[in-house]
Amino acid sequence: MSALLAVALAVAALLAVGAIVAERRAARTEAARGRAVTLLAMFAPGVEAVHRDPRALLVWEPLARQARALAPGDMASLDAVSGGRFPFSQAAIQAAHAQWTADWLAWEAMHDAEYKMKASDAGGDRPRADAIEREKLDRYQRRYHEYVTVSKALQTLVRESQK
Repeated sequence: MSALLAVALAVAALLAVGAIVAERRAARTEAARGRAVTLLAMFAPGVEAVHRDPRALLVWEPLARQARALAPGDMASLDAVSGGRFPFSQAAIQAAHAQWTADWLAWEAMHDAEYKMKASDAGGDRPRADAIEREKLDRYQRRYHEYVTVSKALQTLVRESQK
């Protein structure tokens, strides 16, 4: 009888250990899922911000790299679910750069049209026409500096995303 009792206790102990292991595994899986959901929620505003303004990528992408360094497993699980590098895939980074360039070209055309109209409104008033031309050039140079600076930074992100 004591051998049978020992076997029964051993089986009960194995079942208990198995249940504990399964419960701990489930808890780890749930904790990982919770961390991934937290990361997903954390980067949602950044993804939306980048869609509105490509310059936002210059703030959010370094944060994503830091998150990837701190939580590589959690970020890898988000990569797998999103089908690319989370939260900004190579395609998303390239799209942001393309949008920045398209926005610049649209601004440039609008800027040119605006100052052609101002120049025509000046009529033959040479001092006023000269002031309008200086204003046009100053505004263009400031905006062009911003365009080039951001464009170079976005190009760097494009190159880094290709690694």
